[in-house]
Amino acid sequence: MQSLDDDQAVEVVTIPLAGKSTIADHMVIASGRSTRQVASMAAKLAERIKAECGRSPRIEGLPTADWVLIDAGDVIVHLFRPEVRSFYNLERMWSFGDAPAAMPEPPRTGEQPRT
Repeated sequence: MQSLDDDQAVEVVTIPLAGKSTIADHMVIASGRSTRQVASMAAKLAERIKAECGRSPRIEGLPTADWVLIDAGDVIVHLFRPEVRSFYNLERMWSFGDAPAAMPEPPRTGEQPRT
C-alpha cells in the first residue's frame, strides 16, 4: 500500500476476502489519473513485490493500462483509470454486503481536513 501512496494513487480501497473467496486474502483497488500513471504504479508495485517476496507477480493489462491486475498471491491489486473503475465497480461486486475499507486521502494544500 505504501507504494500506491507514494505514487499518488487515488481512492485506494482494501477488501478482505479471507473466508469469502479462495482466490486471495485481500483485494486492493486503486485509481490513477491517466493510463501513464496507472502503468507507472503497476510497474513500481511489481518491482517492489519482487524485491520483497523474491518472485515476480503476474500482471495483466499493462499494455493498455486502463485496468491493470497484479496477482501477488495472497493479494490481488486492481489499478484503474477512473472511468473504467466506475464502469466495472468491483468494490460493489466484491464487498459481500460489507462496506470496503477506504483509506482516507490526506487534504491537499489549502484544503480543510474532511470530517
